[in-house]
Amino acid sequence: MSDKPYGSGDTSWFVKDRFGMFIHWGLYAQAARHEWVKNRERIADEDYQKYFETFHPDLYDPKAWARLARQAGMKYFVITTKHHEGFCLWDSDYTDYKATKTSIGRDLLHEMVDAFRAEGLKVGFYYSLIDWHHPEFPVDKHHPQRGDQAFREATKDRDVSVYAEYMRNQVRELMTDFGKIDILWFDFSYPGEDGKGKDDWESEKLIKMIRELQPDIMVDNRLDLVGSGDFVTPEQFQPREGPRNEDGSPAVWEACQTLSGSWGYHRDEMTWKSVEQVLGMLIDGVSKGGNMLMNVGPTGRGEIDYRAQASLEGIGAWMKYNGRSIHGCGAAPEGFEAPVDCRYTYNAESNRLYLHILAWPFKAIHLSQMAGKVKYAQLLHDASEVRYRSAKPQEHSALTDAQVAGDLTLQLPVVKPNIEIVTVELFLND
Repeated sequence: MSDKPYGSGDTSWFVKDRFGMFIHWGLYAQAARHEWVKNRERIADEDYQKYFETFHPDLYDPKAWARLARQAGMKYFVITTKHHEGFCLWDSDYTDYKATKTSIGRDLLHEMVDAFRAEGLKVGFYYSLIDWHHPEFPVDKHHPQRGDQAFREATKDRDVSVYAEYMRNQVRELMTDFGKIDILWFDFSYPGEDGKGKDDWESEKLIKMIRELQPDIMVDNRLDLVGSGDFVTPEQFQPREGPRNEDGSPAVWEACQTLSGSWGYHRDEMTWKSVEQVLGMLIDGVSKGGNMLMNVGPTGRGEIDYRAQASLEGIGAWMKYNGRSIHGCGAAPEGFEAPVDCRYTYNAESNRLYLHILAWPFKAIHLSQMAGKVKYAQLLHDASEVRYRSAKPQEHSALTDAQVAGDLTLQLPVVKPNIEIVTVELFLND
């Protein structure tokens, strides 16, 4: 039994799998100007309707998406079943604002779930607590028409409790019509003046229903309800250290990140991260005991665009050789301090420590207080031996003058091997 007031999900697989795919896909893909385009440009429903009327992702192939995710080393995915715009990817009984009522005429979510499960990935659903299309969602500080005082006055009698019931009905569909769901990712609460929080969402009723329908499901921490979340979700930044629970114990956490500066498809967005940068973020997160959920924003025609595809292929090329330094790994044991510009990850089951070298050194790298702890070392990508030695008193050479007693020095090639980030696999003594 869980000691949390609203129960807890199964996180045992999550803290081993470490790497997942986030997918932001909806009508905003056609605008191609960020998934918050309706908010940013303050677009009214009648003007946004053109995206619903023309939505036709004829190139949609969820099997290709799932294959790309698996090959990138991702072990689970989270899809925006409904984003803030209110459009639903599945055939919900509670709205006509859904994919089956567009010209594509298909339940896009069921196809996606089947495709990703077939590739061995676990299933996660994102569901927006916000809904700018629903007729009973009260206007607030994030609503696209927040600045239209006439609209605010005309809609002042909207009943958020009616909307909260609508949410529960839709979440019940998601929890009962798609088999076992591993993650439920709510987004997001903003309590206070002109905002919305747990009382508006009726979060307590919502989480209790979810726990009854899917006892093992992981739920994120964005319901504004203390004790209801299974994991912490830092967004668009790398924590300096792993987040902790109120009692000081390490929290289960996942950084959600984007390949570019937008979650939804953004044709003209140009701040795309390099493969090496993305891998560095993944490694950094795992070294602190966390996961990374990396986002793609498919196009209006249903394809993962060429830039995202190239990034995922590059990540996959590295993961093919280095995946075991990520999957099944976490933070190094206490007392293991990685050198500057390096990160350690550790697999407790195999008792192997992984040294990820983010900036290539000259000939050698010194591991603090590691003398006597290593029985073998190799470059992970090709299993080539890495020779090492311990410091000796009174010995001076180019190799050892930076050492101190207790250090272990790895002898590295002068030229960096042809791989984005080199990983040294250290077999530790029992």
